[in-house]
Amino acid sequence: MNIVTTRRICQVFFFVLFIWFCTVTTLGGQMRQLRGWPVNWLIQLDPLVGLGTLLTTRTVYAGLLWGLATIVLTILLGRFFCGWLCPFGALHQFVGFLARRNRSTAVKINLNQYHPGQSVKYWILIFLLTMSALEVLADLIRLPGTHGLLFGILMLAALAWMIFKAARQTSAKPKKAGIMFLVVITVWLLLSAVLNGDQTSAASLQIGLLDPIALVYRSVNLVILPLVGRSFVSVSTLPRAYDGIFPIAAVFLSAILLNLSVPRFYCRFICPAGALFGILSRFAVWRVGKTKDECVACGLCEKNCEGACSPTSQIRINECVLCMNCLNDCRHHLLTYQIAASASGEMPGPDLSRRQFIASAVSGAAVVPMLRISGHLGKNWDPALVRPPGALPEKAFLSRCIKCGQCMRICPTNVIHPAGLQGGLEGLWSPVLNFRIGTSGCQFNCIACGNLCPTAAIRPITLDERLGRNRFADHGPIKIGTAFVDRGRCLAWAMDRPCIVCQENCPVSPKAIQTREVFNTIDTGSKLTVAKAETVYIEFQGTGPGMNQLATGDYFAVVQSSADHRPRRIVSNWERGLRVAEGLPFDPLPKPGSRIDIQVRLQQPHVDPNRCIGCGVCEHECPVPGERAIRVTADNESRDPEHALLLKR
Repeated sequence: MNIVTTRRICQVFFFVLFIWFCTVTTLGGQMRQLRGWPVNWLIQLDPLVGLGTLLTTRTVYAGLLWGLATIVLTILLGRFFCGWLCPFGALHQFVGFLARRNRSTAVKINLNQYHPGQSVKYWILIFLLTMSALEVLADLIRLPGTHGLLFGILMLAALAWMIFKAARQTSAKPKKAGIMFLVVITVWLLLSAVLNGDQTSAASLQIGLLDPIALVYRSVNLVILPLVGRSFVSVSTLPRAYDGIFPIAAVFLSAILLNLSVPRFYCRFICPAGALFGILSRFAVWRVGKTKDECVACGLCEKNCEGACSPTSQIRINECVLCMNCLNDCRHHLLTYQIAASASGEMPGPDLSRRQFIASAVSGAAVVPMLRISGHLGKNWDPALVRPPGALPEKAFLSRCIKCGQCMRICPTNVIHPAGLQGGLEGLWSPVLNFRIGTSGCQFNCIACGNLCPTAAIRPITLDERLGRNRFADHGPIKIGTAFVDRGRCLAWAMDRPCIVCQENCPVSPKAIQTREVFNTIDTGSKLTVAKAETVYIEFQGTGPGMNQLATGDYFAVVQSSADHRPRRIVSNWERGLRVAEGLPFDPLPKPGSRIDIQVRLQQPHVDPNRCIGCGVCEHECPVPGERAIRVTADNESRDPEHALLLKR
């Protein structure tokens, strides 16, 4: 078995393993359900996720330490993750193979020529990492007093040393070096004054938008598996639906279909994880290269080169994805996988100028304040953005969430969905609750999403903490929001229709939704005048409501001209009369010609914000179509004291 066949088997294995992990991300203990499977393992192997969260939070969630193993193996072996493990890369490679399998050798060689645009992925990596590291960079710029005198002295000393070295290398005169030092100090002080205490410089983790593992998890979880579940075999207890997935599907399909034009287009031009591996692979111990510089330049080694790394001439180590196709295609057996450098020379680093690096870094640093200039992390927060239980405060949440869709996939009631623009651009595709879709609201005895989140953006909580029991009794249950009744759409408030669905379905004990009983006179379409009456019967002079329209138990008859105005419950009716309950007969009997009013008993809902946890069951079950008559917002959520509705006693 040659090395290319081994690589293909490895790719198939890890792709099938990835699909299996996505499929079993379903609550349950059966073989095809969660059952302890390490469904986040491929995410944890991705070092870009660990590096991003390290920069934004200055901590690494325990499972992400697996990324260190990937880094060490990359330094030893090269970009093995891209060519052997990555399921997204395997999918690109397969589609690219199908697209060019019948093309001539010359066309294949031309398609696999290195393109300067392959450096774009390094711009993207720098841009995203700068966004993640912005708060660290801001801390270095802020006034020394912010971090202590010793830190300030060390910063000034380091700055002076760098300027001195730069002046020596450029043969600058001492006077010019001094002016340079003063200019830098002035700029530093100005930036420090601007950034001191400024929350817009807080880091934002956006690597999940383009990171290949997060992207493929999100796409398969939210697009592919729901389509498969509706078309072929069920991969969930019930068919899944997700709001606003068209952009996710468009990104995924575009990345796949671009392989029809250029093999592994995403890997070569866009992938930020591939760029990180490219930087690390320049230090690789083992590498692909020539044993002798006797090449006849036939170009066959580039016929199936997946990374467009130019193995014919000076091989670009940072672009080589270790597909090993060149080893098979070289007729002269000059190419091998070895410790020694290639006999024809190597280009170990990315094709990236200093100016491009600075432009990418400055763009990443500038975009976060622009994204947050609307103040959505402060007073201008959007109450429609209801996060899952256990979600960190919004600023910390955005510094951890990689938008992988794992929480959306595991949710048993299908109420966690990818956010649109209601949380700003940086909250795009992060988890948000939509109570109109799914089988119910957020079940208050469910803690699945927090215990599956790979980065702890939704922190793992216990059932006792969720419900406010035992040692958490003083804190009470976790609240993800509060329900509000829209009286203009509520059947009981605005339309004189009996309805207590929200109160009946409220799972909190004692119930957070209480009702207040009122009696309203309704218009029956005609005047109801007594022709004759008995103790429990009344016959009208004309026609009344249709057969049993008033027999639901919510309608009552009131005699206007009688001294006894008590409402009497109607148990049946027909077009010419009605019958009331025997427990409260007419006494005295209504006189002929008396006016009968029909009243409806309404139980109008009221929400107690002290008890409501924002589970959304009431919103899901509300019978009003479209915009529900009772809706949950993030007001009073536990994760942010600034969103409290009530003053603490």
